[in-house]
Amino acid sequence: MSSRDAIPRSGFERDHMPLDAARSAFEWLITGPHPLGVDGRLFPGLPGRRVPLNEMRDRLLRRGCPQALRDAVWAHLVLLARADGGAWTVGCVGVALPALTTIAATLSARFAGDPNDIHAAVLAGFVAELDTIDLRRPRVMLRLRWAAYRAGHAAVREALDAPTPYGHGFRSTEPPPPSGHPDFVLARAIAERAITAAEAELIGATRLEGVPLTDAAAARNLSYQAAKKARQRAERRLVAYLLHDASDTLHAGPREHDLATQVADAATITDAAAHATHTTPPSRTATDPAARAGKTGGGRVSPRSRFPGVQGCGRTHAAPAPTTSSSPEPKRRPSGSTPGVPRCA
Repeated sequence: MSSRDAIPRSGFERDHMPLDAARSAFEWLITGPHPLGVDGRLFPGLPGRRVPLNEMRDRLLRRGCPQALRDAVWAHLVLLARADGGAWTVGCVGVALPALTTIAATLSARFAGDPNDIHAAVLAGFVAELDTIDLRRPRVMLRLRWAAYRAGHAAVREALDAPTPYGHGFRSTEPPPPSGHPDFVLARAIAERAITAAEAELIGATRLEGVPLTDAAAARNLSYQAAKKARQRAERRLVAYLLHDASDTLHAGPREHDLATQVADAATITDAAAHATHTTPPSRTATDPAARAGKTGGGRVSPRSRFPGVQGCGRTHAAPAPTTSSSPEPKRRPSGSTPGVPRCA
């Protein structure tokens, strides 16, 4: 395959890609009476004359070209680009253009955005690697190719992860998915001193990550019952904190919480809140931070909820807990539960 067949001619028109400009610059270097080339006598198997870079590229692309010859020629070209830059950097790009165009076409084939950024990233990644690649290791061109691919792939990922334009003008958009992740709920509870970091780790490991409570207890040098009771106490304080936080969010004015806080607050409401808030009198642990941090007795956290632990956070909104003494008499609660302690797994 000749170089003319592999890389068609192009110019510097506005609608052309960055690799088209590199192709045009390379073609200028290999035309005329003194094309840019290397001394073939430096490499076994090449003619004893000055070999233009387009001819050198065709020779390196042949299936029968030894890998040792490819590495020697590429090491020579990279050293020339490091020493002189300019034309030799363009020469390296021109020799590598078949690989670079294939990479750019592959990465932008299913990309709906502007492919110019991807082509530019591929070219920039290749040129940057010329200054740092280890020439003592084999397969120089293969490693240059992967550097260009990684740079282009990073540009694709950055474009896909960017916020989606929403209408005209400036307005708030919905936050990224991690806003309501249960780990963030536990982190906020630790920051508010509703639970400790060790308790959050125990809840997260056994309720969210599927670690058996027996294994978690052994890892913490605790008996099974001690770990179970410690988790129950922590979950009671966590649920009380979430109910109190949800009540504050529902009564807050529009300026008291920004968008990110409102979304995070909405994600902290558990399924247990829907079953307990409207049937129980106001809990001292939901309004008194000192009592919430020190309460350790009574009640248990039911394991029969549909969503274990805080896994159900963000699924339903709870009504605010009553805060006045004129609230109606509470309905009769199920046996085995404690006022102010919602049933939660």
